[in-house]
Amino acid sequence: MNEDAIDLRSDTVTRPSAAMREAAADAEVGDDVYGEDPTINDLQARAADLLGTEAALYFPSGTMANQAAIRVHVDRGQEVLCDRWSHVYNYEVSGLAQHAAAQPRPVDGDRGVPSPEQIEDAYVEPGSHHAPGTGLVALENTHNHRGGLAIDPERIDDAARAARDLGLPVHLDGARLWNAAVARDVPVERYGREVDTVMVALSKGLGAPVGSILAGPEDVIAAARDVRKLLGGGMRQAGIVAAPGIEALSNVDRLAEDHENAQVLAEGLAGIEGLSVTDPETNIVIADVSETGMDVHEFGDRCREAGVLHTDMGEYRARFVTHWDVTREDVETAVDCVREVVA
Repeated sequence: MNEDAIDLRSDTVTRPSAAMREAAADAEVGDDVYGEDPTINDLQARAADLLGTEAALYFPSGTMANQAAIRVHVDRGQEVLCDRWSHVYNYEVSGLAQHAAAQPRPVDGDRGVPSPEQIEDAYVEPGSHHAPGTGLVALENTHNHRGGLAIDPERIDDAARAARDLGLPVHLDGARLWNAAVARDVPVERYGREVDTVMVALSKGLGAPVGSILAGPEDVIAAARDVRKLLGGGMRQAGIVAAPGIEALSNVDRLAEDHENAQVLAEGLAGIEGLSVTDPETNIVIADVSETGMDVHEFGDRCREAGVLHTDMGEYRARFVTHWDVTREDVETAVDCVREVVA
């Protein structure tokens, strides 16, 4: 990989700040499997307070946190109702089947959120000798595959209430929920009012090197702690990696800068003949390259040679993600490089 390339693959590529490195070096630690790491306990308490939940649990990754939540919520063989392009269905290595022995029931939700009518229509009542019962509704915000859409809290509420009317729990994959909250100008806890559990990442736009949080009721989080151990996520003196997560919580407001840079990037790319670009709602820009005469792989190879990195999201879809290691100057340079590639 070109060390000098402008890296727009993901907001997971950020490097920890000097303050995060200092916090890691100075962190008080203990054995977290015994619940004795004071830094992790502090992070979990702060996160629960921000998200408006009774409890929270620190995980090595968002995928593990999502999978632990699903494992707690469903019985073996039940279905998880989710959007057809959701992360838990498409990008977690069949974790639904492997960890929870659950079967996905995907629907094509408007802006990635199943409507109350879709939830009611897709619901399978438990007890049939032929069909698995529905055990969980899984939502996502922002919606990664659909271009970082910042879903309104009311849409989340509507889906969650429809699920609750059917007796179903709701998990919200909020890996970039901080971005949604900033884009919609609402407190992040507003999104968790109607759902049972919510996962948020610290290692994406907030810049921490490691970690995500699962938050919810005390009994659910206690059960998730057992599943975390089962999945290999029981950590010892992990306050060293949790301390940067505490620092990361102070970076929420600066996500607006990433959103502004994404808008500049989208406008620049849209001005290149052959590219069709979605108007970003947060920090993710999707460009369709089908009219360039290249598929996304050839386009990506040429961009890499020109010094710009992105992620493939289909045969002709390229994803560019802005983050705190990307400046406005970087964005403008990236547009110029892509223009040369397409030309």
